[in-house]
Amino acid sequence: MTDTKKHVHEDEVLSKEELEQIKTDLLVRKQQILKDLGDIEDKDTDKVIFPDYGDKPDENAQEIDEYTTNLAADKVLDSTLRDIEATLGRIEKGTYGQCKYCSKMIPKKRLLARPVASACVECKTKLQNQE
Repeated sequence: MTDTKKHVHEDEVLSKEELEQIKTDLLVRKQQILKDLGDIEDKDTDKVIFPDYGDKPDENAQEIDEYTTNLAADKVLDSTLRDIEATLGRIEKGTYGQCKYCSKMIPKKRLLARPVASACVECKTKLQNQE
């Protein structure tokens, strides 16, 4: 057993099938996010589209409300997409499941609950406490 895996019991490590399922789920999620982004962003500029419902005050209010909502959604979707792409990269490199701070293996339960996790609970807690 390698040094990075000695801190986690064998039954806490993802099986090949579980890893493949996570990868498949992430790819499906990535496609959905790209579709969702396509619904709110201009294809040429990748900027959030400002809706146009008309010139009446209630239409203007609706435009501003929807635009504000779409800006927030765009930010969350972009962040989630970056997390998914980074996770898929770690899977391809063979480093998936390894904490990027301490190099220990992230427990299986955490990876199944949060597949894009790149840090173990201990390191994540330390980081959050520093903020």
